[in-house]
Amino acid sequence: MVKNESHLDALTLAMLQNKTISFTLPIVYTVVALVSIPGNLFSLWVLCWHIKPKTPSVIFMINLSITDLMLASCFPFQISYHLQSNHWRFGKILCSLVTVMFYSNMYSSILTMTFISMERYMGVVHPLKLSKWRRKRYALAACLAMWFSLLLAFYPLETADLTYEVKELGIITCFDVLKWDMLPTFGAWVAFLLTLFVVLFLIPFVVTVGCYIGIIRKLIQTSSRYGNKQKTRSIYLATIVLLSFITCFAPNNFILLAHMISRLFYSSSLYPAYKLTLCLSCFNNCLDPFIYYFASKEFYQKFMQLFRPMVLLSDSLENRRESLFSGRTMSARSMSSGPMDGGNQMKAFPDGQMSETDFFESGKKKEEKKEENKA
Repeated sequence: MVKNESHLDALTLAMLQNKTISFTLPIVYTVVALVSIPGNLFSLWVLCWHIKPKTPSVIFMINLSITDLMLASCFPFQISYHLQSNHWRFGKILCSLVTVMFYSNMYSSILTMTFISMERYMGVVHPLKLSKWRRKRYALAACLAMWFSLLLAFYPLETADLTYEVKELGIITCFDVLKWDMLPTFGAWVAFLLTLFVVLFLIPFVVTVGCYIGIIRKLIQTSSRYGNKQKTRSIYLATIVLLSFITCFAPNNFILLAHMISRLFYSSSLYPAYKLTLCLSCFNNCLDPFIYYFASKEFYQKFMQLFRPMVLLSDSLENRRESLFSGRTMSARSMSSGPMDGGNQMKAFPDGQMSETDFFESGKKKEEKKEENKA
């Protein structure tokens, strides 16, 4: 952020000439794009055309796949920008469009994963008490409300000129140097940055971590009934989801808070560290396909059917009816209640939520539900 449009301070000039950023970010963005785009296209194809019924979790996962693809579509512009030493050649309008798409979709990933964790928590910890909230219309409403809130939160970026000509270096930056007059007052800057950190990250972060801890605790409590194999696999996957969320999103957002405080109150900067930790947030985009393959039997079989059509899988018809989720939600999805006996689906929830036979034996789950209903 600059108050005087004629001169930049030494910290900002040093940041713009930082070779580590110019070298690291294009490599990371390229790797993420090469993995994320085909992986999420494939998962979106499976979720939209091969998964029935469209439960709340499926709706959230479709939204998450679209979000990942939209974020990945920004990478070519970012790669070109950093390879040319932070010089933007695509004009003011495209700078604003790419910036809003990049950050709104990044925070959309966080919020969508929070919705998924809440939906899974209700299905695992309170399957009967909160089942009325697990409906498709609520999932659709949550997605629409989320996107409206994001567009509202990023309104200052949508209406401002985010480019800045650095005469000392002969370059035009995009969103790396912000003008103080982009917002009317100092208080408006504080409110804008705190909204990014508190509303779009900290609150969803606390809710997501709390939900997965609750899910893991519930699984440990029920492990004696369903055996060590089910417990180990479900807790293992839940832990992967939780660690992935923390590792990818926490460093970048906490450094953003530190940078915000340093810049607004002490005229210092942590922007290079912020840009580098941004790689972790983007790297989250390409984790899904790997966890699909290694953690999901259904995804593996669908993959084999697509690329090895001569391979016959005995339970392929059943697997078409199972919901498919990424590593961010596979553990929670696999913990949902709702028994399935053989090939006949039973509706445990109003929207027809399907069971997860990978983790709970259907017969025992039926008995447990009967006991809960009696109670």
